[in-house]
Amino acid sequence: MSGYIKTMRDLENASYGLTGPSGNALLKGQGVVGGFGTAHDAGSSILTDANVLAGNLGDLYNVLYGQKVWSMLNQEVNALSMIAKRPYTSSGWRVLKSRPQGGSGSSFSVTSGGAAGSTSPDPAIIGGVAENASLGSTGFQALAPEYDKLFVSPKTVAHLFEFTELGIELAAIDDGVGDIRAIIREDMGKHHAESQNKMLLMPFENYGFDAGDTSTPDDDLSVNYTSLLKIVSSSDEIAAMAAADMIGGGTTESAMGEEMRNIYGKDRNTAGNGYLDAVVNFGDSYASGDARLLTLSLLNSVIREVRENGGNTKVMLTGYDTVQAIGDLLQSQERFMDRREIVPTHNGVRGVQGAEVGFRVATYYDIPIIPCKDMPKTGQGSNKLSDILLLDTDHLWLSVMKPTQYFEDGITNGNPFGVGKLGNQGMYRTIGETCCSFFKGQAKITNLKSA
Repeated sequence: MSGYIKTMRDLENASYGLTGPSGNALLKGQGVVGGFGTAHDAGSSILTDANVLAGNLGDLYNVLYGQKVWSMLNQEVNALSMIAKRPYTSSGWRVLKSRPQGGSGSSFSVTSGGAAGSTSPDPAIIGGVAENASLGSTGFQALAPEYDKLFVSPKTVAHLFEFTELGIELAAIDDGVGDIRAIIREDMGKHHAESQNKMLLMPFENYGFDAGDTSTPDDDLSVNYTSLLKIVSSSDEIAAMAAADMIGGGTTESAMGEEMRNIYGKDRNTAGNGYLDAVVNFGDSYASGDARLLTLSLLNSVIREVRENGGNTKVMLTGYDTVQAIGDLLQSQERFMDRREIVPTHNGVRGVQGAEVGFRVATYYDIPIIPCKDMPKTGQGSNKLSDILLLDTDHLWLSVMKPTQYFEDGITNGNPFGVGKLGNQGMYRTIGETCCSFFKGQAKITNLKSA
């Protein structure tokens, strides 16, 4: 069937007007995509082609630079680069909350004398039946898994900027920069990318600020992408943060704002919602003085716990300081970190091997370690280390409704009335949201300090 958006390539083609087998060549097949160093309409014959736009209709044409920006996003910012992108096809999904019997823990629970179909049944009645057993007899009753529904709302990320007609002209005449539009577009494009990266790595404690609490900042983060630090969290971590007075709204979990406790329409603080808890290792508490030194044993134990939960860590995301700390630990044992060239994939479409699409990173147990400058340092103290996120990206992705697009209008486009001033306005816009379908397969190590 045609006309359906099933992959990110389909979505990009539909958004940017690219068609045919070579429609995505700019993104995937040609290596480095050119930047914004050319004029707004340079080399675009569509503005003068009478067969396309007759007469003065060219004044109504608005060039989109989305393709170039999207490529830049995937090459410039590590957190945004590594997360899988999928088309936004629905606002909700169902997750398995509990087994038909045996509970919702990492292992199948059995207890002598437990009822069939319970969270911990007797080991003799978990499926083995006698010959010619009657339907509905003990150990042979109808079972049913327990499911739950999660939902998201797409988030719009937009950055508006402007430049005057006089500034455009003077930049090209005097000892200026030439095409000021191209320079501003490039810098604003980088800012648009970096802002999204910061959203993905927003410190979790920032979600604890209450709008009605005048003693703490009023940071309503619900308009941003949901942070990876919030997705990879747990009710125990929230309680520990509250006890350590790290968040606004009081020192009890129930006193916090809903924005910290809620994830995809569910409250982590509600009994029976343990399936929403990721693996979070913060030590004994977040109290001052309880930060721990990073050890290989600590790292190994978290990897083991994720695997016991059925997760498969695809990538570690942390700060440059923590990458150095891991390297120092290995070097002290006369072991050295392997290096692997990672070729990012874009919804199943592989990039071209090389410096422009791949980046060299250290690995631990064959798990790539991706450093990022915006990684938070959760905890208290002066010598904190960046947190470590261990992510199963098969179940963690950025759901994209509209990929990054660039819009511009104004006097140089023949339409000063559109912006209401003698100049131009430009805007970058992306619509999407971060999603997770398996929380127990994600992990986080926090409350770390350097030696």
